Amino acid sequence: MKSNFFIYIIIALVQFSCAKAQNVKEDKVMHYNKLTPEEENVILHKGTERPFTGEYVNNKRAGTYVCKRCGAPLYRSSDKFDSHCGWPSFDDEIKGAVKKVPDIDGIRTEIICANCGAHLGHVFFGEGFTPKNTRHCVNSISMKFIPEKKDSLKKAYFASGCFWGTEYYFMKAKGVEHTAVGFMGGHVDHPSYKQVCEKNTGHLETTEVEYDDTKTSYEDLVRLFFETHDFTQTNGQGPDIGPQYLSCIFYSDDNEKQIAEKYIHILSDKGYKVATMLKPVSTFWKAEDYHQQYYEHKGTTPYCHVYRKIF
Repeated sequence: MKSNFFIYIIIALVQFSCAKAQNVKEDKVMHYNKLTPEEENVILHKGTERPFTGEYVNNKRAGTYVCKRCGAPLYRSSDKFDSHCGWPSFDDEIKGAVKKVPDIDGIRTEIICANCGAHLGHVFFGEGFTPKNTRHCVNSISMKFIPEKKDSLKKAYFASGCFWGTEYYFMKAKGVEHTAVGFMGGHVDHPSYKQVCEKNTGHLETTEVEYDDTKTSYEDLVRLFFETHDFTQTNGQGPDIGPQYLSCIFYSDDNEKQIAEKYIHILSDKGYKVATMLKPVSTFWKAEDYHQQYYEHKGTTPYCHVYRKIF
């Protein structure tokens, strides 16, 4: 009887241990980030985003790229290089972060997150792009970028018509670390481009400008804003007519507001009738990936924005 009793105890302990392990595993799965249908198509079903449409193709900021599904660190910005292939490219991964497995096509080598198995893309060797002779070709949508924190980095928000053109000039400006396009000033959460184009959400097409204030200033950005669009137009910008294309500076504090007002007064003294609005910063809703750095991807220039020196 005693031997049977101990056997029952051992079996119970094994079952408890297995159940606990299973619960830990399930708990880990439950903590995966929620994915959009587009993200699921790539990350879970091994799809591929269209070339030159990903958010991080031209990202040159310092920081770390992590898995969109589980948040595990994958790549360092120092290992990123421009291969002109249409997807973010890295010649090395963070040690132990990426698994290489035979692709279902029997030819290529697939790369997946070592932590959760999320599909990242493919790895290629012997192409000669860098001394490491390796290219991790990764879908932007499979990753999230965590920028390196700098106390000198600040953000500013400008609306001057089609955000493609607004971003075009800001992303090339001295001291600007990063730009993104989206929507601000409306009353609908998470608006899509289609919704904003229907002209009833109250949003303006807006460019977020991240800049290093040791290399440029908010005044420099305000001057560039006025010098790259028609700030006297009241119904849109160029051929783009509608409330989402109006001219506006979204200020973060009284200092930014005073600087914007200063330049509006300067322009008024020059004889311009300034239509630019001033509004406090509100939630910035990022636009879809294919809108980001649009002209950079297309290799073309804006159709309704042009630089002209005023100040």
